[in-house]
Amino acid sequence: MKYIEKLASIRQGMKEKGVDAYIIPSSDPHISEYLPDRFKCIAWTSGFTGSAGTLVITQDFAGLWTDSRYFVQATEQLAGTGFELVKLQVQGKAEYATWLANQLSKGQVVGFDGNLAAVAVAQAVQDELLPLGIQVDGHVDLLSAVWQDRPALPAAPAYLLDVETTGQSTADKLAAIRAKLAAKRVQSHFVSSLDDLAWILNIRGNDVKCNPVVLGFLYLDAEQCTLYIQSGKLDEAAISSLKAAGVSVAPYEEAFTAIRNVATANILLDPKRTCFAIFDAVPDAVTIVEDINPSTQLKAVKNKTELAHTRNAMRKDGVALTKFFKWLEENVASGTLSEMSIADKLQGFRAAQEDFVDISFDTIAGYLEHGALPHYKATEESNATLKASGLLLVDSGGQYRDGTTDITRVVSLGNIKAEEQVDYTLVLKGTIEGSTTVFPKGTRGYQIDAMTRRPLWDMFRNYGHGTGHGVGFFLNVHEGPHVFNPSAIDIPVEEGMITSIEPGLYREGKYGIRIENLVHSKTIEKNYFGEFMDFETLTICYIATDLVDKSLLDAKHIDWLNNYNAWVFEQLSPSLDEAETAWLAEKTKAI
Repeated sequence: MKYIEKLASIRQGMKEKGVDAYIIPSSDPHISEYLPDRFKCIAWTSGFTGSAGTLVITQDFAGLWTDSRYFVQATEQLAGTGFELVKLQVQGKAEYATWLANQLSKGQVVGFDGNLAAVAVAQAVQDELLPLGIQVDGHVDLLSAVWQDRPALPAAPAYLLDVETTGQSTADKLAAIRAKLAAKRVQSHFVSSLDDLAWILNIRGNDVKCNPVVLGFLYLDAEQCTLYIQSGKLDEAAISSLKAAGVSVAPYEEAFTAIRNVATANILLDPKRTCFAIFDAVPDAVTIVEDINPSTQLKAVKNKTELAHTRNAMRKDGVALTKFFKWLEENVASGTLSEMSIADKLQGFRAAQEDFVDISFDTIAGYLEHGALPHYKATEESNATLKASGLLLVDSGGQYRDGTTDITRVVSLGNIKAEEQVDYTLVLKGTIEGSTTVFPKGTRGYQIDAMTRRPLWDMFRNYGHGTGHGVGFFLNVHEGPHVFNPSAIDIPVEEGMITSIEPGLYREGKYGIRIENLVHSKTIEKNYFGEFMDFETLTICYIATDLVDKSLLDAKHIDWLNNYNAWVFEQLSPSLDEAETAWLAEKTKAI
């Protein structure tokens, strides 16, 4: 079925159900960023494959609302589908709700499938439309009837991690969550988000590409805890281990019945991480406490075991990247390399490392103008052939049993231009400024974001994405609750958090530059004036120096770069052969 035909079928379903406008979010019942195939509704409906967007359909208009990361991609993928790109002004804001308010009249109906919309999204739509007399129905599923070959729920087995890997037992994590609930005087809690569930139960799976999670829900109160998961995904040993930790196991689909039968006085639900269908099923007699999942905050602060494992994963990742960039440099002149082929080659180098499980997201290998698309993914149609000239941006990561990595590097394949050097050096300067900043306890992510952007602002340059995101421990590469971006999000940077620092600069149609390391926030000083923190850089991979314009760097930036590259050589050389060691020694020479 062509996209235009799918759109016609949905519109027919809207007529039959009396729906004047239909919203399709990019989500699933767990409000995941990355989706199992069954819930890739936007891709199936419109052809757009980006990880963030919302479709809105009326009888005379169909649009995709998405942010600047995807403007070029969406324009290309929506051509001929019947859908138009609507450019978001503010990333993550439900601007389509305002559009609907201006398009619809009192008495008309807006529908969406509550299994696919977060409570926060549903509330944003309701808050905008209900005061105008526009009805909102969050229980309208128009896709199931027309999506005839819809994939089933993933059936891959799940497994448990031992405490030697995680550093904290499931029983202890449940105790910590119950303590948080008791402090808030909350009697029960329902967890939908997959990475929270994975962290709490020390469980991993393969239900979502690149994210080692398993589909499930978790209910707990002071006395009991139940995991709702598809039958057959856990073996008897795992079920027994969970039972010993105080966790019973029930079929996945029973979660929706269980939430209707909650009998506690109140229940905590995270509005950003719970779907509207679950929220709306809570009995009227039960008070819903809307708050962030306690596990989301606990999970973000890594323990000493997780940090030690992560440092080991970083070394393995650095070895793989060193081998990759050496291979790339030696083979680019052949004219046989492409964006897709080098992504496969890089995955092969990672797969050769001990305890490699998967990549942590689809590799972004952007050559020349493709590097200016922050979330670019090469396709058969766009796949560019590399030449011995121009800039190549590679943003990639790995999932290892002992950690998750995410790194971006830019290399010149030849014929370096002065403009490229200036832009590269300013981005590098931003990475260094963010990585070396000292800040008082309680600092928020938007303050780190500003410190990182300053070298670019000073030269009247900027970038449209955030500066950093949290990273999980052998979990999702994008992890909350903290983030380094311009939004005034009131979440402090805490000791033990792992976050990316990744400023960039993009010249559409020419090239893109982004230099990304992961850092660990730690306390360095306590005195009369308070507690102060800084960052430990975790990522171990050389930063190219042939693109650096030293005249734009202060001595402190040059010292940091030289010391960092020397540290990279020290960390990786014992795991490299003679030729690789010699190559890396040349790449890490002081400037």
